Amino acid sequence: MVEGDPVAFSRPSVDVLFNSMAQNAPGKVVASLLTGMGRDGAQGLLNIKNSGGHTLAQDEKSCVVFGMPHAAQNIGAVADTTPLSSMAEEIFAKLGHSAFVAGLGFAGGN
Repeated sequence: MVEGDPVAFSRPSVDVLFNSMAQNAPGKVVASLLTGMGRDGAQGLLNIKNSGGHTLAQDEKSCVVFGMPHAAQNIGAVADTTPLSSMAEEIFAKLGHSAFVAGLGFAGGN
């Protein structure tokens, strides 16, 4: 059970996680917001972007529900959009690492 008041009508809240990341690791965060209803995560993603981190959101075509990524786009929190099938590769590329993700079967990075 998660204690505390809901944030963005959610408990637990992605905004709480993202705000913590923005505050405690400014400029060192790559965060992605995936399919979901509502706007939880949008403000936190903007805070990550404003603190020097890189922000991604799942594209509308690959979302089941485009609410959360759309809310983040509307407030300027999203630097890049990508389909879910490419999300891990994009994250690794932003981190600057080479990687192989067996479940997705790609090699990315340098």
